[in-house]
Amino acid sequence: MNYARTGLLLAALTGIFVAIGYLLGGTGGMVLAFGFAVATNAFAYWNADKIVLRMYNAKPVDARSAPDLVNLVRRLADNAGLPMPAVYIVENPQPNAFATGRDPEHAAVAATTGLLQMLSHEEVAGVLAHEMAHIKNRDTLTMTITATVAGAISMLANFALFFRGGDNRQGPGIIGSLAIMILAPMAAALVQMAISRTREYEADRIGAEISGRPLWLASALAKISGAADAIDNVAAERNPATAHMFIINPLHAHGMDNLFSTHPSTENRIARLKAMAGGR
Repeated sequence: MNYARTGLLLAALTGIFVAIGYLLGGTGGMVLAFGFAVATNAFAYWNADKIVLRMYNAKPVDARSAPDLVNLVRRLADNAGLPMPAVYIVENPQPNAFATGRDPEHAAVAATTGLLQMLSHEEVAGVLAHEMAHIKNRDTLTMTITATVAGAISMLANFALFFRGGDNRQGPGIIGSLAIMILAPMAAALVQMAISRTREYEADRIGAEISGRPLWLASALAKISGAADAIDNVAAERNPATAHMFIINPLHAHGMDNLFSTHPSTENRIARLKAMAGGR
């Protein structure tokens, strides 16, 4: 994984937050913005997984209530050299899945009922192996913090018109405040979505290695993408900041393969997986 690029993107996101604080309140505003960012990250570190699972009304399952799913997750965890994560099922007709948790020892994977009903056992294995890759790479923590700070940037920018600068100077003024309100959320989204795209490609690659069959995931992505376009995910539409956590964008009207989409295009992902399978 390109850790250097990811680190730079996360630093840029934090820098945007601090810069807005400085423009709105001088040195004092910058310090307050930094402190708020730290507090936000700390809260996200300890609680974000529980919040996300609650958003989707995810239900925990075990070897008695969902033996096939739990045993599959256990085999994939063994293949990946990971502790067994908690397993959840989300009652939702849209086929999709996500992983969450601050580290591999506190991880969870969730699959929708639509995924389990529409996909074959092999395709489900490909999807869950992808989610195991996110856990292995600690993407779940990074993406949660990124989304949380990006949301805080948008909130801070909305206050721009009501702030005056510190250090005995005026704030950014009406024009500057309007620019902050418009550009800061866009910059935060750019950084957040660039991280998402990088990590999805890497999770596809490592997930294919975990399952041992790249074409299982390729087939699953094709099915999920087509169904996701036709089936609403109401909970995701209400919580769009969580869209990047899913294996396929659960929101409708998502864009093409560019920096303003939370996921790479499905066609590009499938092409990479087929090339990976062809090289074996």
